This record gives sequence, C-alpha cells and structure tokens, in this order.
Amino acid sequence: MRKIDFATIIALVTCLLLCPLAQESSAERAYFDITATDVRKIMVAVPNFSGSAGMPGTSVSQLLTKGFELHGFISVIDSSKFGGSKEADWKTLGADYVVMGQVSSDPAGMVIEGQILDVASNKLLAGRRYKGSASQMEDMTLRLCDGLIEDFTGEMGVARTSLAYISDATGRKEVYVADILGRHPRQVTKHQALCVSPRFTPDGNFLAYSTYHNGNQDLYITDLRQNASTNALSRRKGLNLAPAFAIDGKTMVLTLSKNGNPDLFRIDRQGEVLEELTSRSGINVSPSFSPDRQSMAFVSDRSGKPNVYVMNMSSRQVKRMTFKNSENSEPSWSPKGDEIAYTGLQGGSYQLFVMDRNGGGERQLTSGGGNYETPTWSPDGRLLAVARKSGGRSEICVVSKNGKDVRVLFAMKGNQSYPQWSNRLP
Repeated sequence: MRKIDFATIIALVTCLLLCPLAQESSAERAYFDITATDVRKIMVAVPNFSGSAGMPGTSVSQLLTKGFELHGFISVIDSSKFGGSKEADWKTLGADYVVMGQVSSDPAGMVIEGQILDVASNKLLAGRRYKGSASQMEDMTLRLCDGLIEDFTGEMGVARTSLAYISDATGRKEVYVADILGRHPRQVTKHQALCVSPRFTPDGNFLAYSTYHNGNQDLYITDLRQNASTNALSRRKGLNLAPAFAIDGKTMVLTLSKNGNPDLFRIDRQGEVLEELTSRSGINVSPSFSPDRQSMAFVSDRSGKPNVYVMNMSSRQVKRMTFKNSENSEPSWSPKGDEIAYTGLQGGSYQLFVMDRNGGGERQLTSGGGNYETPTWSPDGRLLAVARKSGGRSEICVVSKNGKDVRVLFAMKGNQSYPQWSNRLP
C-alpha cells in the first residue's frame, strides 16, 4: 500500500463599477464549449491598452494575456508579431478575436475597459468597464479577464483565485499561498518542519494544514487575513489529517488515528469530535464533499488496496466507485458536482483520472511523465491543478478536464506539491 500520505491529502477591493459596453442579449450569444475533446484553441490578440499619459496600458495588456492563457482554451498571439498595435491585419495573423482596451484616469483613480472585436464580422461584441484606485489596477485587470472569459463561454473565469501549496524553497516544506498566476507568493507557515495538505475554508479566509513541528502530525488553522496567529484544531496522538469542510466552514471531516486505526471523524472548529463516520474498516483518508455536501468521496483500503468510495451523508451507506488500476486514491469532487477526479496507479506510476459521480464514464487525463498527485479543481470545474513528480522534481501543473492540455502552472524556486485551489475571491 502506498504510504499513509498517499491521500493527504486579501481581502481585496471594495466595490468596483461594472457596466456593459455592448448591446447584445444573452439570447443572441453563442458560447464556446471548451470542454469538448475536439475543440481547437481560440486565437486572440491583445494589443497594448491605450490611455492617457501615465496610465499602465502595457502592464494591463500583459496581465490580461497571462489571465487568458491560464484558462487553456485561448491561444494569445505574440504581441511582437504586430508590435502591440491596435492596427494590424488580424485575419492574416490568424486572430479570431481582438481585445480592444483602454486605461483612462478618473477622480477615483482609473478606469479599465475592454471590448471583444470579432475579426470575422469586424464587429465589437461584449465589453466590460471597471473603476477603482490605482492600487486596484491588478484586481481590475483580472476582473476584466474573468468577465471576458464569461463573454466567451457563458461562465465567469477563474483568474481571481488563489492556490495554496507546499514548497521547500526555504529547505523545509512550508505552506504558501499565491494567486493562481503564481504572483505574490506568501509564506504562511514558518514551522521549519514538514507541512502537508493545505485546505481552504469555503470562504477562503482560513487555511488548515497538517504539520509535524511538534513531532506528531497535528492539524492547525490560520486566518489568512492576518499574519499573527495560528490555532490548533486537533493535536490528538497519531494522524490529524486533511479536513473537508462543511459549507459553512464550521465543521469538517478529517482522518484521526486516535483509536489506533485511521478513521474519518466529523469535528467542529473547536476540535470537538461530533461523530465517527468509519470504524476500523481499513485505512480511511482523503475526504472530499460533493458541492451540496450530501455525499462524500474518500479512500479506503478495506478491500485490500486503496480505492475510492462514496458515502451518502444521510444514510451513511458506502459504495465502492473504482475497480480498475491496482490502486486508486486522492478523490476530488468537481464543484459542478457531476464528476470526481482521482489518481490511479497504472504501470508503476500514478496518473490522473476523472469519472462520473456515479462511477461511470472513467477517462484518463495524463499518461507517463512521472507521477501525478493530489488533484484539485478550479471553481468553474474546467481545469485541475495537480502535483507532477518526476526525477526528483515536483512541480504544479494544470490539466484541462478534456485531457488535451497539460502544462506547468507556474515556475518557482524549489519543489511545489499538495496544490489546493481556492474558490473565487469575493
């Protein structure tokens, strides 16, 4: 059996103004189905945003480009091919769409706005406009990105999200949080000891994690809105591991081995045990709730090898979901509620799989290239972040749910592992 951790598994801006720039009803819109396996990437050009003197037009267009590329279904044309100019032969360059934007001054600070030009029809389509202070430039740009992604697909983008992860950049495996583009990394812990399995509360304000800094695998939680204190959630002898939070964040399910066997327990934010969910039926780890919290996926080796099971939270009945591969672990329930991602041991390496919530429709998203571990979904259910370990190196990759696109999410010093994708920022 794989070692026990096989399954382990800021507040920004006040009110910004958003108003449409184009008159186009949703009934007339045709959105892209970016989850189809045969879809080609949309070719988009992002010229430098125009603006008055002192306005950061180039910085806005560069950050918008990074946000677009994150989502995977857009290929941004290299701006050097048209000198960043808004005047170019877009059809010859192969552009399907062009984002025409500008940054202007305002008594409040600045206004950032952008519209989509449909190259085929030469018509301006949807547009977005954001107003705020100069210090909010990055946030407004990422809001613009997510808004334009919604104009393409019908659902808001995920550029305004964060990723928690473990990094050994300091020589010890500590907890970090960065925005999803890898910018502004923040070291959350300084235990100088092994930390694993960070987990956001649903509101994104708190982060739980397990650490060995006192010689036992204890569970802590820290308030990300400050840097002063971290509180213990559970320091029982043995495992205190990887919680899955209830919708309100006030209770959670985690693995405790206080009675000898690693079992799943429900506890509150004061660490009090409310209920034991499994009892000595093998090793039970990696809880992951469905979005409505009516079901919970987890891993157990009660059948002899680790496999994914689902518990009905009303009846407490348990159903085995995986039967292929020699081991299956680390389930992650899609925020859409329709699919469960997990890792499966195949041919000596762990690969990424997705199945329907009922266990059917299994498909393999990765093959070769090392071991893929600890998958976590983007809030829109279109992407997965996963740790890829190969040749002594561990890096965080992003994988599209159709399996066509596997790429390094961001490059940083040291090794990164245990990714955990946040919900969208408020």
